[in-house]
Amino acid sequence: MLSTDQKSSTKDAMISEKIKTYFDKAVDIVFGIILVFIIIGVAIGTLQLFLTTWKLFSFEGITGHYIDIITDVLTLYVLIELSRSLIEYFHTHKLRLTYIVDAAIVFVLREILISLFKHEIKSEMLYAFSAFIFVLGALRISSILVYQREKLMSE
Repeated sequence: MLSTDQKSSTKDAMISEKIKTYFDKAVDIVFGIILVFIIIGVAIGTLQLFLTTWKLFSFEGITGHYIDIITDVLTLYVLIELSRSLIEYFHTHKLRLTYIVDAAIVFVLREILISLFKHEIKSEMLYAFSAFIFVLGALRISSILVYQREKLMSE
């Protein structure tokens, strides 16, 4: 026969398990909704990218509307990287840091390329971006190493 403490402990564990199940379902729903909006954003962005390609025929100098297209393409890359992290979550129920750092790296590179293309970046800002990319790269490498170690330990 179970003592009162054991019954209470078992009941608490069952309640905790139910709460965890509801939490997991809520997170799945929220991430699913976010993923749907990202997919819609990528689809709309791709459609707008094709529609704005016609602006290139206006022949407004060498750069013309290329900066708009470059900005749009790089923004789509950021959205795709973010959606990869959400898709990975649905497979493993863990957010992998690698995909999030990839999205951050793409975003920083996007900002650097746009600023360089517009000739608006100062050397101090370029150094700051470079240091930030270095830190993000180190974070990405270490997250891959940790992931591989966890994978080996689970086998």
